[in-house]
Amino acid sequence: TPRDFLEAVATARPGRRRDVSVRALPAEPGQAAAPADTADTLTAVLDAHAGACPGRTHAILLGEEGREEVLTFGELREEALRIAAGLAARDIGPADTVALMLPTGRAYLTAFFGILYAGAIPVPIYPPVRPSQIEEHLRRQARILDNAGARLLLTVSEAKPLAWLLRSLVPGMNAVLTAQELAAAPASFRPHRARAGDIALLQYTSGSTGNPKGVVLTHENLLANIRAMGLVTRAAPSDVLVSWLPLYHDMGLIGAWLGSLYHATVLILMSPLAFLARPSRWLEALHRYRATISAGPNFAFELCLRKVPDEELDRYDLSSIRWLFNGAEPVLPDTLRRFIGRFSRRGLRPEAIAPVYGLAECSVGLTFPQPGHPPKFDRIRREPLAREGRAVPAAAGELDALEFVCCGVPLPGHQVRIVDAAGREVGERVQGRLQFKGPSATSGYYGNPQATARLKDGDWLESGDLAYVAGGEVYVTGRLKDVILRAGRNLHPQEVEEAVGNLPGVRKGCVAAFGSPDPRSGTERLVLLVEARTEDRGELERLRARIREVAAVVAGDPPDEIVFAPPRTVLKTSSGKIRRAACRELYETGRIGAPARSVWRQYASLALSAVPSRLRSMRRAAGELAAAGIAWAAFFGLAPGLFLATLLLPGLERRWALNRQVARLFLRWVAKPLVVRGIERLESAGPCVIVANHASYLDAIVLAAALPVPVRFVAKEELRRSAPVRVYLERLGVAFIERFDVERGVEELAGLAAALRGGRCLAFFPEGTFDRMPGLLPFRMGAFLAAAEAGVPVVPVAIRGTRSVLRSETWRPRRGPVEVIVGAPV
Repeated sequence: TPRDFLEAVATARPGRRRDVSVRALPAEPGQAAAPADTADTLTAVLDAHAGACPGRTHAILLGEEGREEVLTFGELREEALRIAAGLAARDIGPADTVALMLPTGRAYLTAFFGILYAGAIPVPIYPPVRPSQIEEHLRRQARILDNAGARLLLTVSEAKPLAWLLRSLVPGMNAVLTAQELAAAPASFRPHRARAGDIALLQYTSGSTGNPKGVVLTHENLLANIRAMGLVTRAAPSDVLVSWLPLYHDMGLIGAWLGSLYHATVLILMSPLAFLARPSRWLEALHRYRATISAGPNFAFELCLRKVPDEELDRYDLSSIRWLFNGAEPVLPDTLRRFIGRFSRRGLRPEAIAPVYGLAECSVGLTFPQPGHPPKFDRIRREPLAREGRAVPAAAGELDALEFVCCGVPLPGHQVRIVDAAGREVGERVQGRLQFKGPSATSGYYGNPQATARLKDGDWLESGDLAYVAGGEVYVTGRLKDVILRAGRNLHPQEVEEAVGNLPGVRKGCVAAFGSPDPRSGTERLVLLVEARTEDRGELERLRARIREVAAVVAGDPPDEIVFAPPRTVLKTSSGKIRRAACRELYETGRIGAPARSVWRQYASLALSAVPSRLRSMRRAAGELAAAGIAWAAFFGLAPGLFLATLLLPGLERRWALNRQVARLFLRWVAKPLVVRGIERLESAGPCVIVANHASYLDAIVLAAALPVPVRFVAKEELRRSAPVRVYLERLGVAFIERFDVERGVEELAGLAAALRGGRCLAFFPEGTFDRMPGLLPFRMGAFLAAAEAGVPVVPVAIRGTRSVLRSETWRPRRGPVEVIVGAPV
């Protein structure tokens, strides 16, 4: 590319040759890593490290020209809490979903944990790469956001115009913000206390075989996977992990970042674009930081083989590497052999190369090779596998053979099995569907019960891959949905794609092989979609003949059709895998080779398609605003008459009955419906102390509407400062209590105990106040002391829904269900 050329010129200038020296990592005496073995959530892991070693380096972020930015555990937690406070200020709380469309960098790391500290669920999505496919990309991301029910999107300021279009396509999304805008909120924030079974991440599958699905992963799932991988790799705080993998992909997010966070391993984090622009930057970082662990998909190994010249390779020492994982896409034997052969002379040990297998449905990792062994390859006969599904070893001189890479054995605590079409487990060297189970396995797909049902087979989960077991180790042969059935034979498209992609004149990695039904014969036709490097007709015809020859050797028969396409036609996932189903759709709809629409036309198309959605959103917002106006009109219409009637009516029971009816009338405008459960427990309790959680200014009105008998509310002394409020509340028998003067408060509690002994019921909000975040605040003991002093029971009451109807710091009610649950007397 022009960038490669300019960088080569700059490097070749006299006096400008870059010397790659080993960089000593920061020494931090007294900052030993805290063990995370007892942590049950990701936030608990970060809390442990930030508490024990706040100044310890967690990550070194590499920018352009080798600039370094150090992020410590303490800084990560502090900045994440600021973002969490900003989310809470925008009504984002537990179980809400927040989308992350951010590049690799500090903002991504802090925003991810900010979402977790707010109790919400992060949903990583990837930003657009090709302007020519902007419309297809945004529509695809809109399906993800809509399925996830994302309420907010975090992105960079440069992407906000695109994000606005996404918001137009996703009616439920409330805002599009940057991490900096959120972090402007005050840092005084009480983080949500997550539990092990809470959802920690929605990892959307890359969708190489269809529409993406949101894999539900809990804190428990992720930590189980990280711990199991750590046991195999013997990960320790002394390790150094270098990663350029995108953080929106599970291998980069969980395997590299969260794994290094858990083990307190120093993470050297690069931009994926920096690697793609110059693959040698990966090798340079491995050398410079004396990396012990790194990973990449197969195409990354190929890029290093093709793009790193020998004279540059000679400057690197790779002897420090213990594990260099190859995964996330099919691992090719030829790539591994050539990589080992070339890079072993730079100190890379063959046993450090580790082909691994995993999938989002198992968090990230499922099978790892045995430590200390170089990669294993299995050559098998082609015909028995294609016709009978048997992996018969090929003879040493047999040329027409298939070869697969060993992906090892299941991680500790996990199991795999191979089953046939009827679901029966098969023996060794028989190909079938790979199923798995273990503590890292997902419970299903978010908001997609049909796909979840297809995923499960009793206790086992379907991987969607074909594989066989030999010597107790797993060999993955391909995706089940990608297999092409032709003349009674099962053809694996990866092998055809690799063979054709190696031909001169074909853009490597830009070949898609798929089956398309033939309406005349009822069988599948083998179609090859090929991106060629030339447009000359004569050269294309010669290339077509060569492709037919190569494909016939690999597949047993020549392809039915070879379609040449311009660059960037073959669709890929975010991790670089071929989206064969999407390519087949392009082929069957006749859109291959169609001129790319200009970016402004794509924007216009998206904007027009979003108009109905925006109109619905505006109508819904107008309806909510009108409902809020009607609610407050009803309140101010009822309040003067209620105030006068409460002053004039004789008898507390009459005044209470009137207020109860008016409260129920008002709640009809804001609570739909008001449900009361367990009220019979209160009626049989006699004199008692009622204690309720406090979530909204509506709580007192809700209790007044729900409780069947006159109850004496206990309110804070500050309410007496307003004369009208004081007179009104005193007519309803409200007792005021001092919260801050301890001696006076004790005296008033004695008076309340006397009232209890006289047969009255008291109602307390022990928290005393409320905020936007769900959960109980620390509460005062006055209600419980009064109950103990008078010898009466405490009746706990739970109020649900009022926080959503009328939140703190807002006076705009939103209609929603409200429930009052009366517990058993204690």
